[in-house]
Amino acid sequence: MSALLGDLGDRTFAAVLFDMDGTLVDSTAVVERSWATWAREFGVDPAALVGFHGVPAAAIVPHVLEAAEEAVAIQRIVDLELADTEGVVPLPGAVDALTEVADGGGRHAIVTSCTRPLYAVRMEASRLTPPNTSVTADEVRRGKPAPDPYLLGAERLGVDPADCLVVEDAPNGLRSAKDAGCATLAVVSTATRDELESTGLADAVVGSLSDVRFLVDADRRVRVVLA
Repeated sequence: MSALLGDLGDRTFAAVLFDMDGTLVDSTAVVERSWATWAREFGVDPAALVGFHGVPAAAIVPHVLEAAEEAVAIQRIVDLELADTEGVVPLPGAVDALTEVADGGGRHAIVTSCTRPLYAVRMEASRLTPPNTSVTADEVRRGKPAPDPYLLGAERLGVDPADCLVVEDAPNGLRSAKDAGCATLAVVSTATRDELESTGLADAVVGSLSDVRFLVDADRRVRVVLA
């Protein structure tokens, strides 16, 4: 097995848990536009928002605003992102990745830092076929980088988190997955390969989902291989 996948290439998994933004869906332009508008309206230095990719909005706002403004500010960024879907498209390999696992009968879910309404809007805009199981930020007490989202994803699929492969693009998401006990495949997207590798949280890093395939065996276990 190629060193590119490391130990992942020698394993099979009970389930695959996919992140959405930056992993399956390219929403970078929307996110940047929405948060730039939000920052102007609330007098926040955009530099203060760097490093929060993959973290729910409700967890970002308290870091940059006083408590008295939080509720209004959180609702505003939610409204901005819901209203803007221009440029939301599947990332390379996303369609094939979801199709391969689904058609093979493999267990899989999307675990996102978006709220349920925003998840629905972006999946529809991207025209990706969503799996039957998903976890959104408003369904957990603590979002990424806490392990709660991926723990809930494994629970909803009825599998052990240690038997799950998480596909992520962000260091915050990788931390969430690792602390949940999952194996991790990182995709270069919103972070560089060096940034992902330097976290020490990725079991393997690939340039895009086009670089791999997901094979499902007769026992519904999933193996990731190089394309």
